[in-house]
Amino acid sequence: MFRKHNLVLNFNYKKWFWLAVSTYLVIGLYLLNVTYSKPVLSMDVQNEDGQWILIEPYYKEWAEKHKIKKGDIILEVDGKQIDSLRDLKYEPVIRAARELKIMKDNGAVINLNIKLYDIPEQFFYVLIVPFCYFLLTLFITLYLYYKQKNTILLNLLILFMLTVSLAYVSSGASARLNLLGIIINRSSMLLCLVILLHFLKIYFEFMDLKWLFTKKINLFYTIPIAGVILSVFSNLYPSTHFENSFIVLSLFFFLLLVILGIIILGYIKYKTPQLKILLSSIIIPFLPFLFLYALPEILFHKQLLEADICSLFLMLIPLSFLFTQLTERIFDMEYFISRIRYYFNFSFAFTIWLLGGLYLLTDLSITRMTELFFFTFLSLMALFYIKERVDYRKRKILFSTKGDYIHRLYTTVDSIGRVVKIEDLLEKFVQEVVLQLEMESVYVLTYDFQTHQVTLTNKSKEYNQHQIDEVLLEQLGLGDIKKTDHFYIAFIHQDTSYKRILVVDHNKSIYLKDEELLWLELLLLYLNNFIENTKMVEDLLDQLKHMKEADNRQLPWLNKLLWLRFEEEKYQLAQELHDTILQEQLHIAREMDVLIHMKDSENFSTKLGKLHEHMITSLNDLRGYCENLKPPLLDTLGLNAALEKLIQKVQKRANFELLYTIDRLYLEDERLNLMIYRLFQELLNNALKHSYANAVTIHLQSTEEGFEVLYSDDGVGCNLDDIILTESMGIQGMQERVQAFNGKFALNSKVGEGMMIRIRVSETQYPYPYAYSTLNRPTYMIRG
Repeated sequence: MFRKHNLVLNFNYKKWFWLAVSTYLVIGLYLLNVTYSKPVLSMDVQNEDGQWILIEPYYKEWAEKHKIKKGDIILEVDGKQIDSLRDLKYEPVIRAARELKIMKDNGAVINLNIKLYDIPEQFFYVLIVPFCYFLLTLFITLYLYYKQKNTILLNLLILFMLTVSLAYVSSGASARLNLLGIIINRSSMLLCLVILLHFLKIYFEFMDLKWLFTKKINLFYTIPIAGVILSVFSNLYPSTHFENSFIVLSLFFFLLLVILGIIILGYIKYKTPQLKILLSSIIIPFLPFLFLYALPEILFHKQLLEADICSLFLMLIPLSFLFTQLTERIFDMEYFISRIRYYFNFSFAFTIWLLGGLYLLTDLSITRMTELFFFTFLSLMALFYIKERVDYRKRKILFSTKGDYIHRLYTTVDSIGRVVKIEDLLEKFVQEVVLQLEMESVYVLTYDFQTHQVTLTNKSKEYNQHQIDEVLLEQLGLGDIKKTDHFYIAFIHQDTSYKRILVVDHNKSIYLKDEELLWLELLLLYLNNFIENTKMVEDLLDQLKHMKEADNRQLPWLNKLLWLRFEEEKYQLAQELHDTILQEQLHIAREMDVLIHMKDSENFSTKLGKLHEHMITSLNDLRGYCENLKPPLLDTLGLNAALEKLIQKVQKRANFELLYTIDRLYLEDERLNLMIYRLFQELLNNALKHSYANAVTIHLQSTEEGFEVLYSDDGVGCNLDDIILTESMGIQGMQERVQAFNGKFALNSKVGEGMMIRIRVSETQYPYPYAYSTLNRPTYMIRG
């Protein structure tokens, strides 16, 4: 029955999707055809003594080329007397025309035939860009449909992108006063924002965030209907055209401010990078249209920039979704935001500087300045990105070996990392600094907090004593490198009683370059971690040594613990193989026995084919067990790729809707990657086997000091006491994994009310190996 229900839903979704795409294609192609019908001139005219005088041509370069200037009298438009054009009475603008009859000031009458290609700016803005935008939106829509799972968020996203595209494409038909173009332009302008508002509401629920606006979003769908009514009314009563446009722009302004406020307040309140990427990829493209066209038109009845130019920024919407979908690091939002912000600041500042100079030195039109801005700005953005990629690929041959500090850092860390004792570690570090910086007076000093004495760590070297400021020593922190009159001083490591510092004597004659200081700073960070890890290993070895001396045996408790855990894992794996793969193999053996003794040769090939299918299924199951024992993508492509593949496998088997988010983590301890994978594996297996849920959500979120896993379902739930007594559903195993890293495990569940699990691990909370408790019963943090 579930399968039949899913088939019906899938069929309805396909029907809805192809209906939306078909409507988009039919309307879009019609609007593009209208756009290509005639050029847009946007020539302001004024009636003086019964004659229509040209006041201002929009395309000034085109007008100068055809010797059209202010004061010329327009006689006919497309073979019709200009007096017969009813729209001029209410809005004195000649919007579009193929032919013009013009009387010059000397009385000469000229007939001007206008072609689409005569105005290069219009050919770009009105013809090429809308068509490319139309195709790009269609491509991304099909990509999302085939690559992503059907959810209400995806459906709203597709509708939003299609509606924005129609709003952009219809601007050309609307400028030609085509009735259908005006209706679609105004209604889709409002509809796309209402869909975006609806999308935000569902997205907040998906992120488990409190919605910051009214829940009655369906009422806002009446606003686009009002846009349709106003458009029809404008056509019936042209005198109301300006007032109706004012109302539509005001509604657009109101909706966009509401959406902008929700995202900004949501980000301030919750600090989630997802809301930041929404602000960057969806809202920002609307801002030029809002502040350079809509708002000035509402307040001053004069736009700062034409709508067709402001609408170019809408191209960023599908491009941003294409970028985030196709990139390998789709969840690394903070990385992309910071990187784009870095490129943007440099590119924008230089572009403004360049255009400011061109504005003072030349007499370029606003349209031409806008074109130069886009070309220069986007070219610089692309140049910065290409330079970064080329520098990375050519890093080994771009600079000399001596100047390649990345290569030098790699070789130095590799050399230091081979040492196992702290004294040898510091000695090797000093040798590397002397070698790489070509400076002989390099020392490691130890500062005692109690005696306030500074001693030379390496007794074999002679230290040229300089007076070192005690306050400077105490304030010196991790990563700090200070320059004094006689030496450079840097922080190495600190414990409760001592602080180790590096002193590089420059004798007022040698100055370290910025690259050398950066190399030294990074090397000191590595060295501090090496010392910490070495101390942990030494402390652990001392503990084991004392235990062994006190007991005078080979630590039987540790051997027993490891042996029991190993036997438990073997028993569980053997049980699973016995219940699945082995049973399937026995079934295949019996079927083979039947085939050997079968006399009916007609059905032999059919039964052999079915038997072959059973074998393939059994092999796939066996491959799955092998992947569970060692996730193949975890070591090669990383945690995110391994989790994505695991979730894809679960989605194929699941009868519930699985919603998930996976942040990209930057963990210093690589063992946590395997632990996170096992947690996801156990949680999703529990959901498949025990939850009987309709919806399951699981989120992996990055925190300041580690990560957090949030799981919830709306399934049958359970009694917490039953879980504790039976140790079922792998709860104890998950808790032990979390406790091994001093993490927090919180579980909340009631019969019939689903289950919630929250796991939080901080890398700073387990400086020493976790000592297992001798209690057999697990403990739980119960949340009400």
